[in-house]
This record gives sequence, C-alpha cells and structure tokens, in this order.
Amino acid sequence: MDTQNTSAPPRARSAPAGNPTRSRHHTGGVIHDNTRHTTRFVVIGNHLTQHPELSLLAIGLGCHIQSLPTGTPVDIKSLAARFKEGTKRIADALRELETHGYLRRERVRTPTGRIITRTTSCNQPHHRREATPADCPAPPPRPTTADRTPKPRPRKALPAVPRPTHAAATALHQQATDLLAGLRRHDPRLLLSATDSEHLAPGVIAWLEREVTPTAVRHALTDNLPDEPLHRPAALLAHRLTDGLPPLPPYRPPVGPLPVRHGLRNCDGCDKAFRALETETHCRTCRTVTSPAH
Repeated sequence: MDTQNTSAPPRARSAPAGNPTRSRHHTGGVIHDNTRHTTRFVVIGNHLTQHPELSLLAIGLGCHIQSLPTGTPVDIKSLAARFKEGTKRIADALRELETHGYLRRERVRTPTGRIITRTTSCNQPHHRREATPADCPAPPPRPTTADRTPKPRPRKALPAVPRPTHAAATALHQQATDLLAGLRRHDPRLLLSATDSEHLAPGVIAWLEREVTPTAVRHALTDNLPDEPLHRPAALLAHRLTDGLPPLPPYRPPVGPLPVRHGLRNCDGCDKAFRALETETHCRTCRTVTSPAH
C-alpha cells in the first residue's frame, strides 16, 4: 500500500498553448465510421469543406456543385427549384464561392450571336487551366427552311372493332360500308375516310349477323353524341361498336325440308277435290270403301 508508482505524473498536465480549442472539460469529439467508396463519389478538398471564411451554405453549395456532372444547370433558378433556401440566400452563397475562386461566371457569345452565362466550377482556386472545346460545346446548326417545315404527325391507330363470326358475304360487306358512308347525313362530323370505313366495316357486320337491323345500328352509332367537336370520329364509332355489341341470337336448330304439297284433283268416285299424286284416282274415303275386306 505504501509503494509509490514512479511512472505516474505528480499532477495533471495542462493543455498545450498551441491547442487553444481543446476544452478543459473535454467530453469527446466526432468519431468517424468510414467505409471506402468505390462508386458514385467525388474528391473535395478540405480547403473548401473547412474554409474559415465561407458560410456553411456556401460550403454545402460548393460541394454540391463539384459533385454534379458537366453540363448540369447551376443558375439561381435551377438551384432554388432544387433546394428550399430561396433565391437570395443561394445568390449570396454563389457570390461567396465566386469571391474565393471556387466559381467563375463569364458572359460569352455563341457562334449564333446569343449571349449566355458560362459557369465554371474550380475544385482548386487559382489553378486555372486553359479552356478546351469540351468546356463550351458548339451550338447545334441552325435549322434550314426544310427543317422548320412542320412534319405531319404519325396517324394514331384506331381501336379494334368486333370481328364477324363467319366470313361475310359481299352483299353484307357492302351493306355495312353503305351504312357507314351514310352516317354523315345524320351528323356532318361523322364524315369518314375510305380507310376508316374499311376498318369499321367488320364491326358493323358483327352487329348485322346478330340480327340487328341497319336502322338500329345507325341509331347506336349516332344517338347522344357529345356536343364538342369530334377530332377522331372513327375512334368514337369503334368504341361504340365494341362497347355496345349485343349478344349472339339464341341457337335455332336447322329446319327440315317442307312437306310436298300436291296439286288438287277430283275423285273419280265421289267427285270431291283432294290432294294426291297424279297416279291416285280416288280420295282416301273412296279408297277405304273400295278396298277389299280382309
């Protein structure tokens, strides 16, 4: 118990004068739990992240800009749409970065005569390199008169229509085509092209083979049309042909051949009229009377 530890200092040492930031009541600083990055990372110098004069917003904005791909917009409007700090605070931070050499903003004229602002991010201030063609890509060539001519939009395909269950006869196909061609007389907006009529005709035939009359088909296609202009009347008719398709009629067994009706003739026995083959000379009554008894 009375043995003295000669290696122990006689009293606690004071903090060195060169480290004034160390607190006498030190409770522990940040501890890093680092994992090595292999993808999606950027190298940023501590001279920016620990800059003694830049504001925290300017440091964060500088790190964000250095992490962006070349060509990403970094104007005040684009950054304000990305962050919630507002245009004034973002503009102040950009001016800080520009003052300390982390940003260069220059107004340049493109070969087409347009004035643009070119922003250059510098990861090491005051180490300016010569501009290369990749820094300011050449503008696309001016469109010629042929390029400015509006090109027709590709025609959007019409919705599918029902198909007939059996091969339609020529007369039935003509009836469907005539019905579609006559729709414009009921509503001028239903003027169809030959291509539209050819596409819609199988749907009309599918209705006709379900024993729907042409008049009923016409009413189904023209009744309760919307009041606004019809930009694609054929598409509307295709929808109605599909959406309102009635079911097939009930099955009916095939009808056998009708009985043969013989011509009228007079009985040689009683002179009554009866129907029979030409070889018969007596009616059924007379044949029964004259037949020999068994």
